Amino acid sequence: MKKNNLKRRILLVLGGCLISFAAAAVGQTLDDCAHCHPDFKHKQVKLTAKDKCLTCHGSLEAHDKKKASAGDQARITALRDELKAALKYEEFYSPSRLGDAPNEMIRIPAGQFIKGTNDRLPDEGPQHLAEVRQDYLIDKFEVTNAQYKRFIDETKHRSPKHFQNRTYPEGKADHPVVFVSWDDAKDYCTWAGKRLPSQEEWEKAARGEDGRTYPWGNDFDLKNANTPQRWAALDQPGDTLPVGSFEAGRSVYGLYDVSGNVWEWTDSWYDAYPGNTHITENYGEKYKVLKGGSWWDCSFYSCGISAPTFNRSFFTRSTKNNSFGFRCAKDA
Repeated sequence: MKKNNLKRRILLVLGGCLISFAAAAVGQTLDDCAHCHPDFKHKQVKLTAKDKCLTCHGSLEAHDKKKASAGDQARITALRDELKAALKYEEFYSPSRLGDAPNEMIRIPAGQFIKGTNDRLPDEGPQHLAEVRQDYLIDKFEVTNAQYKRFIDETKHRSPKHFQNRTYPEGKADHPVVFVSWDDAKDYCTWAGKRLPSQEEWEKAARGEDGRTYPWGNDFDLKNANTPQRWAALDQPGDTLPVGSFEAGRSVYGLYDVSGNVWEWTDSWYDAYPGNTHITENYGEKYKVLKGGSWWDCSFYSCGISAPTFNRSFFTRSTKNNSFGFRCAKDA
C-alpha cells in the first residue's frame, strides 16, 4: 500500500511538471490547467509560468494527444514553427562558415555591473556590484569544432571523444567543441594567444551593466537560445547547434550563445560571493566555475532552467561531457 502511494505521488509530481510545461509552451496560464486537472494546485509547489514551469520532464507530444484541444494543438504547432523559423543557422556547413582561425573578439569596457541574484540558488547570491578594473576582449562565439581541430592538428593535442580519426562529425564544423576539460580549454586559449575569462568577465559580457536576467532581457524566450526547454517544446532530442544561430539571443555587447548551447569553462575557482553566508564544503580551490547553461543541463538544476546569466555550475577540471565547451578572453 505504501509503495502504491509513493508511486502515485511521484506520478503526480511528474505529471504536474509536464502539465505546467505544456501550459507555458502553448501560451496558457497555469489556471487553464484546472480545466482538465481540477485538483492541480500549482501554487503549492511555487511554480511560475515564465520560468520554473518550463521544465524538461516528460513528452509534450504525449500530453498533446491526451489533453490538448484543437485550438491548443494549433498553438503548439504554431510555436514549433516559430522556433524553427527563429533558428538562423540550421543547415550543415562543410566546410565551416567561420573557418578554423581563432574567434573574432569583442571589447568589453571596464567598470561596475550587477552580479549574482537574490532570487534563486544560495550560491548565486547575494546580488552585488562587482567591478572589472580594465577593458578586456572576449570571443564573440564559443570555440567551434573546426577551430579546435586546427589546434590539435598543430599541437598534436589529444582529440575530443566525439572526434573520429581526429576529425569532428560531418556537418558539425561550426558547432561548439565539447568533451573538453578545463585544461583542454586553457591549452587552446593559450595556443590562440588568449586565456579563459574570469566568471566576472564572463557575466558582465553576457549580462551587461543593467543586471538583465538573460542576455536579451528579463523574460525567458524559447526562440532566443538552445535550451532543453526549446527541445522539449519541439519534442525532439537535444543537441548542440551552430554557434551564432540565435540572432535575438545576443547580449548587449553582441556575444552569441551566452545562454544555452554549451556550458562554458571560466578561469575562476568556485567560491562564495562577498556577503554569502551559505556554508558548503564545495567552496574553495577544488572546482572551476562554468557559466551559461546548455542544450542539456538537467542534472545540476534538477531539470530547472539554467539559461540565466547569473547562473553558475562547478566541476573538477578533468570533467568532460557533451554539454561543456568554452570561449576565450584576452587583456585589451
